[in-house]
Amino acid sequence: MSTIPRHLSLGSGANLSKFSLDHNELLVERVADKKWPKVQVPLRNVLWAGLDGALFELSVLAKKKAKAPLSLVHVTGTVRDADKNAAAAFADALMAAAYPALQRQRRLKVFINPKSGPGKAAALWRKKIEPIFRAAKCDLDLTFTSRRQEAQDIAAELPLDRYDAVVVMSGDGLIHEVFNGYAAHAQPAKAFSIPVAPIPSGSGNALAINLLGPDDAQDLAVAALNVIKGRPMSIDLFSFTQGGRRHISFMSQSIGLIADVDLGTDPLRFLGGQRFILGFIYEVIRCKTHPLKVSIKVADSDKRKMVRDMQAARAQAQAAHTALDAPDASPPAEPPKAPPPQPEQGGQASEATNGEQHQPKPAGLPELKYANADMDEDGWVTFDRPLMYLFAGKGPFVGPDVVQFPVSLPTDGLIDVTLQDRAGRLAMLKAIDGAERGEHFWLESQHYYKAHAYRVEPYTTKGWLSIDGEPYPLEPFQVEVHQRLGTLLSMYGCYQLEFDLPPEKR
Repeated sequence: MSTIPRHLSLGSGANLSKFSLDHNELLVERVADKKWPKVQVPLRNVLWAGLDGALFELSVLAKKKAKAPLSLVHVTGTVRDADKNAAAAFADALMAAAYPALQRQRRLKVFINPKSGPGKAAALWRKKIEPIFRAAKCDLDLTFTSRRQEAQDIAAELPLDRYDAVVVMSGDGLIHEVFNGYAAHAQPAKAFSIPVAPIPSGSGNALAINLLGPDDAQDLAVAALNVIKGRPMSIDLFSFTQGGRRHISFMSQSIGLIADVDLGTDPLRFLGGQRFILGFIYEVIRCKTHPLKVSIKVADSDKRKMVRDMQAARAQAQAAHTALDAPDASPPAEPPKAPPPQPEQGGQASEATNGEQHQPKPAGLPELKYANADMDEDGWVTFDRPLMYLFAGKGPFVGPDVVQFPVSLPTDGLIDVTLQDRAGRLAMLKAIDGAERGEHFWLESQHYYKAHAYRVEPYTTKGWLSIDGEPYPLEPFQVEVHQRLGTLLSMYGCYQLEFDLPPEKR
């Protein structure tokens, strides 16, 4: 940074504009602009800077106040001939600092579900998201979905060299479709290396919350910024097999109370995320149990150890991502190589191999290692009794106010499985208070496992089975993990949750 232009002054008198660039921030001062006389933003929020002929252009995302949402701010002006060289040099230096080892002008395939959640996605796209992508000069290919599995069908035929990322403006259901479209692609491994990035407009929006955090996930501009500035982050995906058919799951599987809340409240979508809280209270009052036989290939069941392992892996991922975001960062000489999956080892897993380069993967879908597993072998634990719910998945947040899997890691090669024994109504209702912090993780009645795979045999076909929020028949099924199969975009390199042992357990 010491040899590049740090300051630029354009115009004079009342029309003077001053631009200052330091190691981490851009400062713009314009006395004549009454709405934005001073704009100070981190370099990550710089979308574009350039000189087109005599026109200087700058686009950033800025906040009026600390707690305000991001706003798109454009600065344009005519540059005198004497200032053109200085303006061009400053713009080049600013873009280099704002996109450290990052691709500019990304080519995006965008899926928008106009009916997701409260049904405002199309209007929000036009008003909020599209202008940000245009400001960053992204190449956009839009599809407004009009039927179920439309995104899945398109993803299955996607010309993979045409796009740098797939953007999904919807809830989590459309992301489920895209990943299953990848699985049906003629080149599934290459398809799964194309990052998927959510723009939350559904009811739950769990993936966006996990990537951005519960506060930033409420600001669609932050999600758009993640599409522009996020780096590819590998994640584990799951094979869900049932009745001889194989599907891909990226988020969760649930039976019992959780599935009833997820799918049983579908008519209340107009309420947004509040429908889940109302549904939970109703189902707790019912206090219904579900007869299940659940067999789990356990990797770890020590809750304290899981917390420590998660913290170590998360710190490693953050350090690696911070190094990549340095202003003088340069792309690695070759794509970082992921360690091979270790199906019989759980616990700590490196989270530090995420970068702008896509991870190399096998040519096709991974083989199913546990399809014919013997449940009586060592390492398998079986529950054969009524449960209030089974909930398994990847990513700590399952909704705006619920942390179900607080020790989940993107690439540990494991799935977090929770089994809730029958508990009193009062205890379950009290759990709502700490749900946004994951406090029910410590309930004695909740069994929590890190697992390589699990199998479920329901004793009834009456009820809901939710896979990534989508309904499936309540019939026997099996789930197993495929390490680093999927790819997302992330500005942080890890899930956005701070979780620790409570003081009495440290």
